[in-house]
Amino acid sequence: MTPRRRNALIFAGVAAAAAGAGYFAGPGFIDRIDDGPNALHATVFADLEGKPRKLAEWQGKILILNFWASWCAPCLEEIPILIAVRSAYAHLGVEIVGIAIDVPAKIVEFSKRLTITYPILVADTGGLELMRLLGNAAAALPYTVFLDRESKPVKRKLGALKRPEVEAVLSGMLKK
Repeated sequence: MTPRRRNALIFAGVAAAAAGAGYFAGPGFIDRIDDGPNALHATVFADLEGKPRKLAEWQGKILILNFWASWCAPCLEEIPILIAVRSAYAHLGVEIVGIAIDVPAKIVEFSKRLTITYPILVADTGGLELMRLLGNAAAALPYTVFLDRESKPVKRKLGALKRPEVEAVLSGMLKK
């Protein structure tokens, strides 16, 4: 067995175990996030340079958390949409943070190839846990959560985003 195949099988096994755990324990975790933003703000992942980054860095902004992986075709299809949305809405206090659940080398490769302009954080099983905390018990991808300026979830979306859908959510959030 090649090292690449072995790593893929290990990752798939971890993902399946996490999905199963999320199915049974996920509802309790959602309550913890709904209790306040502290658990969310305490979350730390490394960026593409390996620097630890807390989600608290973006406190006070409208935040779009997008969970993705390089092997997920719908994830890759929505990245250009997210790049365009960030360009159009950054001046209004909107930020997009991509949380990649993948092998770091792949994340770097795809980020460069797609010229991703928003922050990308590298997650392992901690990313799966955060997805469950934010309501994705199945730990499926892509998964996006829109957080208001107080870090409260406003909308959750499992599956690929479409630009009109993103703009409709942001329009409502910006009016508040």
